[in-house]
Amino acid sequence: MLTYDPTIQWHSREGVEVTQLLLSSEAGLTQLEADARLQQFGRNRLPEAKSRGALLRFLSQFHNRLIYILLLAGLVTLLLQHWLDASVIFAVVVINALIGFFQEGKAEDALQAIRKMLSLRTSAMREGCLIPLEAEYLVPGDIVPIQAGDRVPADLRLLNAKGLQIEEAALTGESMPSEKRCESLPDDTPLADRHCMAYSGTLVTRGQGQGVVVATGTQTELGRISELMAGVEALTTPLLRQLNIFGRQLTLGILFLALLGFAFGVLLRDYTASEMFMAAVGLAVAAIPEGLPAIMTITLAIGVQRMAARNAIIRRLPAVETLGTVAVICSDKTGTLTRNEMTVKEVITPDLSLQVSGVGYDPHGRLTHGDSGHAVHPGDPVWQLLHAAVLCNDAALNQQGHSWHVQGDPMEAALLTLALKAGLDPDEERKRIPRTDLIPFDAAHQFMATLHHDHEGQGYILLKGAPERVLAMCHWYSQDGKKVRLEQARWQAQVDALAAQGYRVLALAQLTNIEPRTELQFHDLEADLQLLGLLALIDPPRDESVAAVRTCQQAGIRVKMITGDHAVTAGAIAA
Repeated sequence: MLTYDPTIQWHSREGVEVTQLLLSSEAGLTQLEADARLQQFGRNRLPEAKSRGALLRFLSQFHNRLIYILLLAGLVTLLLQHWLDASVIFAVVVINALIGFFQEGKAEDALQAIRKMLSLRTSAMREGCLIPLEAEYLVPGDIVPIQAGDRVPADLRLLNAKGLQIEEAALTGESMPSEKRCESLPDDTPLADRHCMAYSGTLVTRGQGQGVVVATGTQTELGRISELMAGVEALTTPLLRQLNIFGRQLTLGILFLALLGFAFGVLLRDYTASEMFMAAVGLAVAAIPEGLPAIMTITLAIGVQRMAARNAIIRRLPAVETLGTVAVICSDKTGTLTRNEMTVKEVITPDLSLQVSGVGYDPHGRLTHGDSGHAVHPGDPVWQLLHAAVLCNDAALNQQGHSWHVQGDPMEAALLTLALKAGLDPDEERKRIPRTDLIPFDAAHQFMATLHHDHEGQGYILLKGAPERVLAMCHWYSQDGKKVRLEQARWQAQVDALAAQGYRVLALAQLTNIEPRTELQFHDLEADLQLLGLLALIDPPRDESVAAVRTCQQAGIRVKMITGDHAVTAGAIAA
């Protein structure tokens, strides 16, 4: 049996050591060992909160001080043989309970349907063979391959990675995918910088890799968040607190008035005790607002229905009331206030700087210089820059109906969107100048390079990457048709200015008229590289988030943005 230590910092151990600690190998586990570990560690899924049964959900509708008073009043009225009044009181109580019961039942059904949609399939090495299986059957020690488009099924210590990028916004708040590699890291490395780990629930946007499962279920980082959420203390909503206070005060007030009336009639008016008891009971019953619980429940149910029409599920009726007492809203940035879609906003060439309109991957927008549009023509500096952005690119954009879907890296997809806005057809360009070889992006060298040949045999090398790295590799650029020596300090200042505005900056370069070849090597990039320009990208705010923040401020609600992103980027989005 595997002795598992949850305190081990897996990112600080070498991949081979991790595999040995988990008593695994490149061939994976045997089926017998996998079954034993499944019994030991349980299924790879988060525990579902124990849902209330139908009977308990129905009975909980009566757990309210006003309902208790109504039930008592109905019982007393029944003993006094006031059949009609008793029937009305009990009918109000039952109708009130039924409304809450059915409304909360619909919310439970919706949540259950969502859980079923989130089931995940994956593959794992078992006895040297790669077999498909449900992600919930993964165990520590399983060897799992991942590739672009996959959702990581468990926490993995990566054993190999080729151009691997994983979007970890759900855990770290970083809008850009994390570059992955296999080297071990120090123990105190923050979660967002653990480049040798892949975490459960995150999305592979590019490349491929393989890792060994080091944690499943509640032991994963996602599982720890789930356990923290489960430990949150349930609070009573302001309305229920006020109703409980009102119910207590009303009960005491009614009892006081009933006793006062009883004493007044017996001591000062010489009525008999039995006569005054009946009068006091009648007074108490009449003073109870039996319509209040029904009105409250119906009002909350209407609020829940309105929220449902906006695709929001309210599990408990009283929860909808809390929206009316909100004073501060804390919102995530990535994917909530922003679209979680990279968009090119500026194009900088040696000759001019262009602004780009439109957001997201929908190619509706245009390039402008000042107040006028800018047309892109084959061979001009902007066309050369966009041409390189299209060819030195592994992403794809597909239109489905009125929406556009990304295959591959979101940043590369943004470059394709930019090309479409300028009138370039990525598919046509790839056919016209096919790719022969490439050097995939890696965090170690911070660029991607591709080798191309056109149908006349002319060769091209195109390169894109981190501006600091690309600028250091380039020697010149073309300005007004003349060859100009590259001034690195001038271009670096431009990069820094864009970064200060919250942009992610890419630099692109090319080498033309190269000798025919079929392979691209690193030493090929030491030649006379020409800088084509810079592209500035940002994860733009959602159109509706601007209106939502304005509405909140007008309602007196303060909005706070919470993000794991860099402060400069977050400040630009907030502004």
